Amino acid sequence: MSEPVVVALDVGGTGMKCALVRPDGTVHHEERHPTLAARGPEAVTENILAVAEGLAARARADGLTPVAAGIAVPGVVDEVNGIAVWSANVGFRDVPLRDLTTQRLGLPAALGHDVRVGALAEARLGAGRGRRHVLFVAIGTGIAGGLVVDGAGYPGAHGAAGEIGHIVIRPGGRECGCGLRGCLEAEASAKAIGRRYAELSGDPDATAFDVASRAAQNEELAGRIWQDAVEALAQGLLTAQALYDVGVVVLGGGLAEAGDNLLLPVREAVTQGVTFHRTPEIVRAELGDTAGCLGSALLALDHLGTR
Repeated sequence: MSEPVVVALDVGGTGMKCALVRPDGTVHHEERHPTLAARGPEAVTENILAVAEGLAARARADGLTPVAAGIAVPGVVDEVNGIAVWSANVGFRDVPLRDLTTQRLGLPAALGHDVRVGALAEARLGAGRGRRHVLFVAIGTGIAGGLVVDGAGYPGAHGAAGEIGHIVIRPGGRECGCGLRGCLEAEASAKAIGRRYAELSGDPDATAFDVASRAAQNEELAGRIWQDAVEALAQGLLTAQALYDVGVVVLGGGLAEAGDNLLLPVREAVTQGVTFHRTPEIVRAELGDTAGCLGSALLALDHLGTR
């Protein structure tokens, strides 16, 4: 058989990152496509299958052998049965995406949660490699986490593990999209930081990255908002550490692009807040937006038993 590759897709609300990934984690080919979420879940499903089919054909044209397909989607994912249970961004409701992929491509397939497969990639190939207990936290429009122990992800009993963005850290605080108030996501996500700054500054176009940059330049308002978010994030991480007792926390997602402007104050706040627990190492993710594709491929290989 020619060199094996995995067809890997990371499906987001706006776009899909797609790749052909070798078993050692190196990427042979990458491409991107719009998700077309506005057309509805059936159109999105067909789009995913068509892109996956095209990638498999590309692999064969390049003299490679596609051996499996791995797909990551947002929302609640039943990884055991391969079902996209629910996703607000994409509109999925109980879509048997794994079986549909297998039928379309004639390949074994695996379906995973976008953040949890990103965690898998960071734990094995990225900033958490060589560590037994890794918590990956993606901070972007929302906040979610993925726990990896001894190289294996933890999906939970119902496919909803890792939703640390919905830990209530400030009861009665800002309203969250889940319906509660004071969730970590409502206080410290990139979306929340940008929105708060816009409300107080009158600058509707400012992003969380702008806030971080302006805070670093000693702008008073930006500094106040940034510190408030850092303290909220640290509180969420302290709760996660009380639950998981990990050795390393890997921060990823768009907000991690702030680098030391995020890492240094978060480390300090977590260290100050720890009581009897061990303080985890807190590092920046290494794989960027390729983590979802790489993790999807790893998940598919795990399902083949070729880890």
